[in-house]
Formats: sequence, C-alpha cells, structure tokens
Amino acid sequence: MFDTLVNKLPPDKALSLYVHWPFCVSKCPYCDFNSHIRDSVDQVAWREALLADLAHEAALIPGRTLISIFFGGGTPSLMDTSTVASLIEAAHQHWTAAPELEITLEANPNSAEIERFADLASAGVTRISLGLQSFDDQRLAFLGRAHSANEGFRALEAAQSAVGRVSFDLIYALPGDNEAGWAATLDKALSLGTEHLSLYELTIEPGTRFASMVARREFEPLDAEMAARLFEHTQARTASAGLPAYEISNHARPGAESHHNLTYWRYGDYAGVGPGAHGRRLGMRTVRHKKPENFLTAMARNGHGLVEEEALAPDEAAREALVMGLRLAEGIDPGELARRTGVDQLVDDDAIDRLVVHGLIERNGTRIATTEAGRLLLDAILTEIAA
Repeated sequence: MFDTLVNKLPPDKALSLYVHWPFCVSKCPYCDFNSHIRDSVDQVAWREALLADLAHEAALIPGRTLISIFFGGGTPSLMDTSTVASLIEAAHQHWTAAPELEITLEANPNSAEIERFADLASAGVTRISLGLQSFDDQRLAFLGRAHSANEGFRALEAAQSAVGRVSFDLIYALPGDNEAGWAATLDKALSLGTEHLSLYELTIEPGTRFASMVARREFEPLDAEMAARLFEHTQARTASAGLPAYEISNHARPGAESHHNLTYWRYGDYAGVGPGAHGRRLGMRTVRHKKPENFLTAMARNGHGLVEEEALAPDEAAREALVMGLRLAEGIDPGELARRTGVDQLVDDDAIDRLVVHGLIERNGTRIATTEAGRLLLDAILTEIAA
C-alpha cells in the first residue's frame, strides 16, 4: 500500500532507533510518558551516557540497515544540538544508513525552541514532529501547554523552513467539543501545508493529573457517542483532503507516512536508548530504567541502561504483532506474521469470516484489515479473532 523505504527491506535487515530525552519544562496533565522536571541538566554527561547506551545496543544487533531515528520525550528539542549531532553520527558509524534515512525530532512550539530548528536541521534532523495540540488558547491552557496559538503557528512556519518534512499533533474530544468546532479546527489544520497529521482523541490515562481531576469531578470527559462522531468526521475529512488515515490516529499523503512509526506497527525491530526507552530486537523486549538518576547509575555500573531484557514467547509476540498491525489501514498478512512470530496460526478464520459479514473486517488476498467501523471497535475485534 505504501511505496516507502520500509517496504524495500525484509524485517530481519531493517532497523529503527529510538532515543528518549526524559526532560520537560513542565508536565502536561494528560501526559503519561516518561518525562521529568529538573532544575538543571548536565548536557555533557547526558551526551556521553546516551552515546554509551547506543554503543551497547548496537553491539547486540550488528549488520542492519538503519531506516529511521526518532528523538522522543520528554522534550528532545531541549537537547543540545551537539548531542543530537553526535548521536546521529554514532548511529551512522554503528549501522549502514539507508539512503532515505528518516530522522525525526519531537519539538514543542515555545519561542526558545523555535530558534533551534535550523540548528537541529544542520545537525541532521530531516523531520520535525511538532506538539501544537490545539489552535485555541483556552484549550491550550486546559491541556497545560506552555505556548500560545500564535506561537504554535510561528513554530510551524519555522519548522517548515528548516526541514523538508513536518508533522504536527492535535488533540480532540476535549470536554465541550462538538462537530462544528472540530470541523473548523480540522479544516485549518489541513490548510497549513503539512503532509502528515497526528490527530489524537483525548484519553484519560491512569496516574495523570487529568485522571485525578476526573476522579474529583473537576471536569467530565466528552461522552463516547460524540467522541465517535468526531473520529468518524476526522477519517472522512482527512481522506477527502488527500491525507487518509494510514493508522488509527495518523494521517498522511501517500509516501509521507512516518517510516519510524511504521516499524512499530509492522512489528519490526527497533533499538531503544535512553531513560524509559523500550525496544524490540531479535525476539527480545528491552526496557531502560525510567528515572534519569537511576539510568545514569546503571550506566556507570553496567555500561548500559537496561532494567529488563526478556525473550518474547511466540504467543506473546503474535498477540503484540496482531494488536499493532490491525491499527494500520493496510492491515496484516496473518500467515506471514504467524511465520515471523513462530506460531501455528495467528487468527481464528471463522471469526474473521463472521466479522467480514458484519462489515468490520475486509479481506484483500492474503491480507485482512479493519474497516473504518471496525477500527472503532478494535479492542473487541482483537479479542474475537485472536487464535
């Protein structure tokens, strides 16, 4: 379906790299990512630690072609550009870089970070993923964002001037959202000239400040029926604009899909480096220490930040591959994934046939995919079809 680099290499040859920068200026109330507020950060010490963690990981999975690097967080646009450049250079030394290597860095639209976009591009970043989240100052305040709507637009312009590929995030289904308001926001988003959008329904994650606020009845999440209508409008509007959903929350013009994220959803190998980073390599799940201080202690003691390294049982790997793959509009080839994960059968064919009749799954040769209606019921479908 997608004529991108990730189609050109077999899964045992391609590799992606994820680098986690755990620091933020403030913690957003909806965020359950591994992010930490610190008064100061020793950039030199962190550069050395991340390079050492990368070297440890690279030694365990040699001979691959690197198709993407993703700097996530936290707020990786707060990293010294010299750290970004050093990690990119080291990755090129450890692996063969694909000619179309995609190097993404997540950024916030604060004024201090906007000024660094050109330097980040000079360091090797080819794609910026910008956390706009909303075009409305009141909604930004509710979301705990530190930027204004005008700063967001300036950041987008600066990013588009600095690098060839830009994506930005928006969050919808906030309390009080309705179809007319979201339609206007979506039309604005589609007019801004990017080829990739990440459009996320607000989810109240356990352990977040929003979860505590909901428990105290400080606000009530948007009702499920309205949220579903907003999702359906999102799918239809982006498709008509030429940026269809290639994954439940991600929309792109054909060819502009994120190579890195496709690695996750197609169940490819990726090395995870930095505090709290997860990875999947050679049938192993890897997890790094989450707390920055614990990560640095582990680096000094062991030469790596690993806290967990576990072989995935075939049935567990198959379940993960199924969960990830059915998020994609292209779906999966159950036979191919069964062979890769070492199980006899990935899905229950009778259950698939029933769901095809109900219009929730479609077949295309050896592949199956959820329909738009099916993606709204993905959790239930996964329970139904898993062999």
